[in-house]
Amino acid sequence: MNALIARIREREDFHRVGMILCHNGVVRGTSRAGNTVSAVDVSADWEAINAIVAEQKARPGITEILVEVNEGRLEVGDDLLAIVVAGDIREHVIAVLTDTLNAIKARGTRKREHG
Repeated sequence: MNALIARIREREDFHRVGMILCHNGVVRGTSRAGNTVSAVDVSADWEAINAIVAEQKARPGITEILVEVNEGRLEVGDDLLAIVVAGDIREHVIAVLTDTLNAIKARGTRKREHG
């Protein structure tokens, strides 16, 4: 996460940024249904993710959106999905992070849980 934030801070237009908001999704030990999870297999559709990011970056006040997806077999506690959104004001940045996260979870990644 720090490396992603550092990339944003290096931007020539960083002076426009008033907020950096981060999401760090972690593999948890239970499913949404409450079943035990020991690992997940994760894959990313980078074409879909890149389209989502481009769409969200076009919204007012957004300077940058960076995404990392750890693909393959991940164990409980492993980092799964990192998203960093930088923009001018919180009303813009919070909404874009939420929408980007929801879209990536729905259209950009797939995961299979193992019990």
